[in-house]
Amino acid sequence: MERSAEGLTERRAAEGELHEGRFAKAMEKVTTRVSPRTWLWLAVGSMAVSAGIAATTRRKEVANFIGLWVPSLLLMGIYNNLVNIQKSTSQSQSQPLH
Repeated sequence: MERSAEGLTERRAAEGELHEGRFAKAMEKVTTRVSPRTWLWLAVGSMAVSAGIAATTRRKEVANFIGLWVPSLLLMGIYNNLVNIQKSTSQSQSQPLH
């Protein structure tokens, strides 16, 4: 099953059926400027700031709001990795062997 889905995606890409939208292109420009390690540290920092605010103030809503950034930051890092893997794979397949 996995091979057939992968083959279908590759065939569609080869036929030009897969198109990146404007939002995806803009997202890729932003995420590729930042290293995956930075996205991870931003997420960890968000957790620390959220915990600090929750522990030292009565502003639990602010702490929750900052804590909700964590999954988004991690997803940006994952998206960055996937784009980099996809680009390196497509580049290595398009280059002729010496």
